[in-house]
Amino acid sequence: MEDRIISLRSLIWMTLLFSDHQAECVPERPKRSTLNQLTRTLLRRYDCGVRPVHNWTSPTTVYIDLLLQSVLDVDGKTQSITTSIWYRQLWKDEFLVWDPEEFDGINEISLSSDAIWIPDVIVSEFVEEGKSPPIPYVYVNSSGFVKNYRPTQAVLACNLELYAFPFDKQNCSFTFRSWLHSVNEIDLALWRSAESIATDKREFMNDGEWELLSIPSHYWQIRQDEDNYAHIQFNVLIRRRPLLYVVGLLIPSIFLMLVDVVSFYLPLNSGTRITFKISILLGYTVFRVNLTDELPVTAVRTPLIGVFFLVCMALLMLSLSKSILVMKLLHHSEKEVKEMSVSACLLDKYGSAGHGLTESTLTSSKTLDHINHVGEYESSLEEDLLSLNEILDVPSKLEWLLQELVFLRVALSQEDSESSTQAEWLDLCSRLDRLLFRLYLLVLLLYTGTLVLLWASWSIA
Repeated sequence: MEDRIISLRSLIWMTLLFSDHQAECVPERPKRSTLNQLTRTLLRRYDCGVRPVHNWTSPTTVYIDLLLQSVLDVDGKTQSITTSIWYRQLWKDEFLVWDPEEFDGINEISLSSDAIWIPDVIVSEFVEEGKSPPIPYVYVNSSGFVKNYRPTQAVLACNLELYAFPFDKQNCSFTFRSWLHSVNEIDLALWRSAESIATDKREFMNDGEWELLSIPSHYWQIRQDEDNYAHIQFNVLIRRRPLLYVVGLLIPSIFLMLVDVVSFYLPLNSGTRITFKISILLGYTVFRVNLTDELPVTAVRTPLIGVFFLVCMALLMLSLSKSILVMKLLHHSEKEVKEMSVSACLLDKYGSAGHGLTESTLTSSKTLDHINHVGEYESSLEEDLLSLNEILDVPSKLEWLLQELVFLRVALSQEDSESSTQAEWLDLCSRLDRLLFRLYLLVLLLYTGTLVLLWASWSIA
């Protein structure tokens, strides 16, 4: 009997020890059960299609904030800009309020954005919504305020002014508004002050092509269909950094133009000047074709840099045409020189500022009179020789020597006359070349000064 009692006691003790061990192995109820209970409590009778207010006449105010991260692309052809932004919304949901003490001190939870009411606030300038990471949750605190943070890669329609490229500035706007609800149902407001939003550049990637100037913002209402609709607009003011395009586009073009100007100092009567200018024009054409993709494309106005390249090519063509004209005048024959005596006189008159009218006219007249005098002298010598031949049938050695001397003198006189005529004509063409070069240089300087003033005013403004 006693053995049975002892065994029964042992069994009871073993049962108690085993039950205590099992109680120690069972974990405590996790904290997330309270979170699940809170979520079920909030969403049990929640209707995501109803604006979350107890009094339907009171509007829901949506606070909006915007942070610009970077400017990814500016497309002048489609008049659009691609940006990366942080878009933030805050509003109060009167149906998502709880006492934190009843739920283990939980002050904030995350809920699915598909399970609660979300305001229909859109950006009017959105062309398409780019690649953005999906964030299907929003944060809700115990007071009922909902925080909706969205990183977005947005493609916006923007009126781009690319005429001043690469010293251009752009003003693109983000206009937030409710698509359906009037201001009596959904009103908009700024999350932060307008001054802090305008000067906030801490998230912007400032090492790219574009520099962020400011983001001014303002609120207004527009009346449509007898109702007022709230709007908030953020104007993104950005400026292009021109150093890359100045080094890659403008400076090489300026160097080619300077080489073309220096080529005017090549000798006029050598054939290397025209060959050299053709080489410069060909090189500039290849340079222009290779950089076509670097220039912005617009359907309405041609950027000033495109006009710059076009005028530079026209100036190179003008320089080549001027050299061809002078070379053509230089290689006229003696007969054409005589026929162009009046033109030669005029060119000689206006070709050099250091020579007067009297000297120029005398030079031209001297050229033609000298040619005519030499011709008369040659004809008189020939008549003398014929008369000698008629008088003397068999010339002696002395007469033969005299005849040879006369022929030699005629040849030397003719050669000196031709050399003098060519030298004077070369001098006249050189004066014409200097005159045209000064006109070309004046046009080039005026054009360069105009471009520098325009681009300087745009870069400083």
